[in-house]
Amino acid sequence: MAAKNWEEALQEIRRGTDEILVEAELIERLKTGRPLRIKAGFDPTAPDLHLGHTVLINKLKVLQDMGHHIIFLIGDFTGMIGDPTGKSTTRPPLTREQVIENAKTYQRQVFRILDESKTEVVFNSEWMEQLSAADIIGLAGKYTVARMLERDDFAKRYSTGQPIAIHEFLYPLIQGYDSVHLKADLELGGTDQKFNLLVGRELQKQYGLAPQIVMTMPILEGLDGVQKMSKSLGNYIGIEEPPIEQFGKIMSISDDLMWRYFELLSFRPLEDIARLKREAAEGRNPRDIKFELGVELVSRFHGKEAAIAARDAFIQRFQKKQLPDDMPEFEFERTEIFLPHALKEAGMVASTSEAFRHIKAQAVKVNGDKVLDRNYVLHVGEYVVQIGKRRIAKIIVKGA
Repeated sequence: MAAKNWEEALQEIRRGTDEILVEAELIERLKTGRPLRIKAGFDPTAPDLHLGHTVLINKLKVLQDMGHHIIFLIGDFTGMIGDPTGKSTTRPPLTREQVIENAKTYQRQVFRILDESKTEVVFNSEWMEQLSAADIIGLAGKYTVARMLERDDFAKRYSTGQPIAIHEFLYPLIQGYDSVHLKADLELGGTDQKFNLLVGRELQKQYGLAPQIVMTMPILEGLDGVQKMSKSLGNYIGIEEPPIEQFGKIMSISDDLMWRYFELLSFRPLEDIARLKREAAEGRNPRDIKFELGVELVSRFHGKEAAIAARDAFIQRFQKKQLPDDMPEFEFERTEIFLPHALKEAGMVASTSEAFRHIKAQAVKVNGDKVLDRNYVLHVGEYVVQIGKRRIAKIIVKGA
């Protein structure tokens, strides 16, 4: 990485992150131009990845495209312990068979985003099973119980008399030792993983290594907009779900949550997202903007053609309903058109004044939604436009 580009790289790295510890150290390593060893660990506790997981994986993709070395760690050893993060009771461990089966699906799914040829996949059982009992005791001797009890969930359980099993203390130590073994420069995790990531940083110091930088990513809310995305809560979008299901779920999120998804899931430039927000504030239908988000995300996992087909199927199923198959179509070769002008040029009204009257009477619908703004603009896309019950047409804004 050329010295003149590290600042641009830092801006892109910062995007959507919650915290970088310590950013000054990251800057120093970026300035060297050396590809950083970047680690992210996933315990295969469930067979399917969802969009919540991709917040972190997307950041790995950004870093990979910058030329850094990505290490995708599958915690098959730690998965059999069970991450106690956020748990009020001891988590039941998985069997080795469950972990191995889940790990297979993780590898398949993650390469829908990351470049397989440029990603190092490792399993922490490779080195953890080589450690002797004496080695594990030595590792445990590098951290104190007092420090462990600084962790919020442990502290709460201790203060309320809830049991904490000794093996649960081993979890953050082993996750931290992974960073020692892999000589990680940077580790990514969700905000709920901050304690574990910092343990890795501390252990690297004790083993005489340069401490890793810690980057935490926000936790994505699920379809309900309240709870974090989780398969057990039923508020998730799985990355291997069929395109039509993915698109329909994306369209079900609230207009406010849509911007959160743009921020954490979209690869679009921030300037584009800012422009979309301005357009929404100026009266553009949020549903049309959500279409763009849906097409982008479904394309990532199934390709552009499947995403467009899913969008069209959504319109057909949920918005067109009883609309005639033989409705007239009108195409405009421009990037946007004022709705009253489109109605006039399509012959649906005799004049823009008539179009204004119909809008004022709330008799005009675009893709099934009433138009309340006389300054409504159609951007690139396909629209079913209706005046009253009888005047119906498809208007296609193709772009300049």
